[in-house]
Amino acid sequence: MSKVLVCYFSTSGVTRKVASNIANSIEGDLFEIEPVDIYTDEDLDWTNKESRSSREMANRSYRPELKNKVNNFDDYDKIVIGFPVWWDVAPTIINTFIESHDFSKREVYIFVTSGSSSVNGSITDLRRTYPNINFVVGKRFNGSESSDEYKSFIG
Repeated sequence: MSKVLVCYFSTSGVTRKVASNIANSIEGDLFEIEPVDIYTDEDLDWTNKESRSSREMANRSYRPELKNKVNNFDDYDKIVIGFPVWWDVAPTIINTFIESHDFSKREVYIFVTSGSSSVNGSITDLRRTYPNINFVVGKRFNGSESSDEYKSFIG
């Protein structure tokens, strides 16, 4: 039986809720991807070109420092990564997380939370950036899905 780790980055709590629902539905473990410097509301103001998130997304090579890593990452064969969509792709902290762990020989499932953006830009960008990682599927969730929907997403 596969051991699944559900990892998530959340700024408003929506992605946290979905990640928790997925982990509960599939009996997976939960891990929060946290930056050393927590994002404030001002940092997340996407309408301000000088906000922290705007500057980070304008410089796609930027890697926010992680507060912690998954110590027992090798114990998992399926990894679920969830995040809010920023500028039609994953926030740069997701790149930091991916580059901090060995994803070889693992199935990776991506889920996003967004009011209007699809998962397509994020999954396309991640597959292009990390061609050696097996990104199985990507899906957008809003938190109102059933346990069966989460189970079928992971397969």
